[in-house]
Amino acid sequence: MSGIVVAGAGQAGLALVAKLRAEGYHGPLKLLGEEAWPPYQRPPLSKKFLLGDLARERLYLRSREFYAEHDIDLRLGARVEAIDREAGTVTFGDEALAYDRLVLTTGATPRRLPTAIGGDLGNVFTLRGIDDVDAMAPLFVPGARLLVVGGGYIGLEAAAVAARSGLKVTLIESAPRILGRVAAKETADYFRALHRENGVDLREGTRLRRLLGGKTVEAAELADGATVYVDLVIVGIGVQPATALAEEAGLVVDNGIATDAFGRTADPAIWAAGDCASFPNAGGRLRLESVQNAIEHAECVARNLLGAEMPYRPEPWFWSDQYEVKLQIAGLNTGYDRVVVRKGDREGSVSHWYFTGRRFIAIDAMNDPRAYMTGRRLLGAGISPDPDDLAAADLKTLTAA
Repeated sequence: MSGIVVAGAGQAGLALVAKLRAEGYHGPLKLLGEEAWPPYQRPPLSKKFLLGDLARERLYLRSREFYAEHDIDLRLGARVEAIDREAGTVTFGDEALAYDRLVLTTGATPRRLPTAIGGDLGNVFTLRGIDDVDAMAPLFVPGARLLVVGGGYIGLEAAAVAARSGLKVTLIESAPRILGRVAAKETADYFRALHRENGVDLREGTRLRRLLGGKTVEAAELADGATVYVDLVIVGIGVQPATALAEEAGLVVDNGIATDAFGRTADPAIWAAGDCASFPNAGGRLRLESVQNAIEHAECVARNLLGAEMPYRPEPWFWSDQYEVKLQIAGLNTGYDRVVVRKGDREGSVSHWYFTGRRFIAIDAMNDPRAYMTGRRLLGAGISPDPDDLAAADLKTLTAA
């Protein structure tokens, strides 16, 4: 018996093997990770770990003893290079490892700047793993000049940490506004003001033409003709699902490794979960990038590997920490046509409620946990508050509806 092999030792990979053992699977179980570190949390990388407020070992999701105690064969520095579906093996280095079932939890990889515009210069970083933070941390010193390329949540979080650390931060976003793909104008307005209040030179509708320098970056030339002198650059222009391994093996890829509702790919012996996988949802296909999805999707797939035949039905939620603001998000705002702004009970707290017609679909809550929890409960119950009365409504009456 070759057992189950899991390729990808991130949050999803660990959640899957842990759930398999918790649900009574006693067969061989191997977890392969290409990094040198055991599975770890990624959200603190751009926050406490970058600031030096969190020790490396505190990032680890489980102690090293956990894997031995649960008979999980964890192999680090093991980047899977090929899948032989006919032979039922994966190859890494000089080793071919047999599987009865293979689960791909390969996650996502950050998009990088093209080499042609200086993306290969020294001191140009993405922010995805421990090694990225280790490389940039020595440059995070007061007075250093940082350029952040990209106004999504990763870029904004990096800018917030840098500004708090005393760096001189410029953030550019090529789209007309920050958070253009993921949040309403109202939420973008809130965070634009927050960053500017904290000294960030935030420029929207501003495209990077090229980076300049010798071995390391020295300046950025912008499309509007401006030049920004920098000591380091953080690129936060999104991620893409890590699908190369699946594509080379001939599996179907459609905004991620395509699976059915249970996590199976086109090959019944190969499954996928987490950031790398897409699954059926509301007549189309959906792929989510979040810690919550990585865990819940992986745990659902683990149960299905053991015969549960339980379709994955996500109830998405996300969060972002910037300065003293905690943003909490529930639902998916795709297709919204109305946003209702509701002021919270505390000064500076506010929530933005997304509607399609009169159907409530998502909420962004800034320092407003009561609104967030109310919105999340309503979404879970399929209840839509009246958008016309929402701004002045008592939260207690909403949940009692």
